[in-house]
Amino acid sequence: MAGFLIAMISGALMSIQGVFNTEVTKSSSIWVAAGFVQITAFAACLVMWFVDGRPQVMTMFSVQPKIALLGGVIGAFITYTVIRSVSTLGVAKAELTIVITQLAVAYLIELFGLFGSKKADFSWMKLLGIAIAAAGLVIFNLFGNGQET
Repeated sequence: MAGFLIAMISGALMSIQGVFNTEVTKSSSIWVAAGFVQITAFAACLVMWFVDGRPQVMTMFSVQPKIALLGGVIGAFITYTVIRSVSTLGVAKAELTIVITQLAVAYLIELFGLFGSKKADFSWMKLLGIAIAAAGLVIFNLFGNGQET
């Protein structure tokens, strides 16, 4: 149950962050906003590192595969793409599209055991769930502008 609650908090924070970052972009530029997000995230992590008892930093470089160290680079592009999508699609359409895409890609990662993840067996029910979610996205985009036909 705690995992679901944390995931829900994460989703809510992502949506709020997308709106905040888009607003910051209006006063500067997308890369300035993305950079500010990364710098303030670093500052928050640094504070929490002190609060958490200062575990060893250098041990993270022993991670295998080394490609896993690119999470921060990916984070910068996530910030950029969220800002762009929220500013062009609006909050709800952007976030729904992001979440459905996350779900589909996460299932593919599990299905093929990519990036060191545990490989999952194929499930028609999971595929059906993703298809229903994608259909919901299409319905939301077609009829979600207040001009229902």
